[in-house]
Amino acid sequence: MSDEDERHRKKMKRKTCTGDSKSPAKKKQKIKDKSEEKSHAVQKHDAIGGKADSTKTKVKLSGKDKDKGKISKSAHSTEWTENDKKSSSDGGKKQIKRNEKGQLLFKDHPEFTPNMTPKEVLQAGSFGGTYFRPIYSSITKKHYKDVWKELPEDWLDGLNIPEQVASSTYREKVNTYKVKCGGSLEMWESSGWIVPQDPYGWFQWYCRFYQGRRTEDDARQISRWSKCAGVKGRWRNNLITKVVRSGCAYDNVTVSPVVRQTLQHWGYKLTPEDYKQGAKRVKLK
Repeated sequence: MSDEDERHRKKMKRKTCTGDSKSPAKKKQKIKDKSEEKSHAVQKHDAIGGKADSTKTKVKLSGKDKDKGKISKSAHSTEWTENDKKSSSDGGKKQIKRNEKGQLLFKDHPEFTPNMTPKEVLQAGSFGGTYFRPIYSSITKKHYKDVWKELPEDWLDGLNIPEQVASSTYREKVNTYKVKCGGSLEMWESSGWIVPQDPYGWFQWYCRFYQGRRTEDDARQISRWSKCAGVKGRWRNNLITKVVRSGCAYDNVTVSPVVRQTLQHWGYKLTPEDYKQGAKRVKLK
């Protein structure tokens, strides 16, 4: 091979080596690297913007919730902020519609049909005036006081807060039927009925649900209501049975005032129509 041929061969070899970096395989690798870098940047941005799943907040938005602007949270969350209230049915000022039976209508939960609003429960006289008293929760390991301040102001119009809403002393005279009913917070906690998001219990959940908050615990709490005050509810049918067997009118308050007070705490008051429907199933002794 001549010197000229040798120089030509080496020159071609150098060009081939230089061109390797521009080969299709390496081009694809560079594109892939840039794509992954961009994807990582987007994920980082999403996490900062609150779109990424967070085990700390455990906030989830379903399709319905996004459409309605409602909040869906984990039952383990303990937060109920001003932002929650602003995002929920105008802070409780928006009126929930009723059907011809007087039942409240929640479009996203048609199976939940109480006939007393949280405001009506409080205004009627309930919980011996103690519901929003200062408490220590063994569930969250926190102390709570002045929780009643999260309620819409009109719910508390005319009420004596220290005696009718946040009293540490149970007063039977505060109640509609002038009787005592219900278990202690400690009993509810030890029974496993209380979750962190609502350390006071079911009625606190109802107040917040009525105002528009939606959480993972809604189905359980609605189920509890149904078993107590629904069509086949234990206490609703207990009252109907006692009225039928007493021979008195459905609204005679001397017939089981304790059960009537209990049902009121669950947002329900016996109506003529419900009584007639339930009375058909009662067997006379």
